[in-house]
Amino acid sequence: MGKEGTVQMTQGYNVLVVDDDKEIREGITIYLKNEGMNVFQAKDGIEALERLNEEDIHLMLLDVMMPRLDGIQTTLKIREARNIPIIFLSAKSEEADKVLGLQVGGDDYVTKPFNPLELIARVKSQLRRYVNLGTYEQKKQLINLNGITLDLDAKEVKAYGEPVKLTPIEYRIIELLMTNAGRVFSIAEIYERVWNEPSFQSSENTVAVHIRKIREKIEIDPSNPRHLKVVWGIGYKMER
Repeated sequence: MGKEGTVQMTQGYNVLVVDDDKEIREGITIYLKNEGMNVFQAKDGIEALERLNEEDIHLMLLDVMMPRLDGIQTTLKIREARNIPIIFLSAKSEEADKVLGLQVGGDDYVTKPFNPLELIARVKSQLRRYVNLGTYEQKKQLINLNGITLDLDAKEVKAYGEPVKLTPIEYRIIELLMTNAGRVFSIAEIYERVWNEPSFQSSENTVAVHIRKIREKIEIDPSNPRHLKVVWGIGYKMER
């Protein structure tokens, strides 16, 4: 959905609801869908980050206290690359907790139990501000995977904040893997997608050479790669 001069309706916007309590997630989902929004769910911060890589999310409702990765740590990771509105949900009403949530990058803070009508009003307000002030990301143009950043607009890659000089072929390989993080691509598939021609017998060596060069440029220890992984007998992937 593109930018509009004013936003009166919320139909078509994608909202991610993140809470380890399934009943709360389902309840919020019902209210948001009644307003015409598309709703995605996650039960913790790790799942939330995965959803952000998979979907074009416009706003997030984020519980503070969750297992594996809590709302504060999740927000810090999101703010490395994304500016979508984040509304915290928390059972804590202390002023210090609200201040912390806003300091780390939250846009609003709602205390549980909350009035559904108030929550919907806050969601609409944040969506209006996000779209009308020109900060709406039509598509995810900046991808950050544990310190490796891909800028799809500028066609640039950074490793831990430092620009990486890549050849056009190297860039196309890392773009393919980063925009499909977690997915394993066979060597033949990488060759055919990047070189735009059928793979042949020596394709495996050609791809392997380029993978090695990319690792030398983005990995702290290329012999023990953290990001660009081989899946033996299958192919390569970028870790989420």
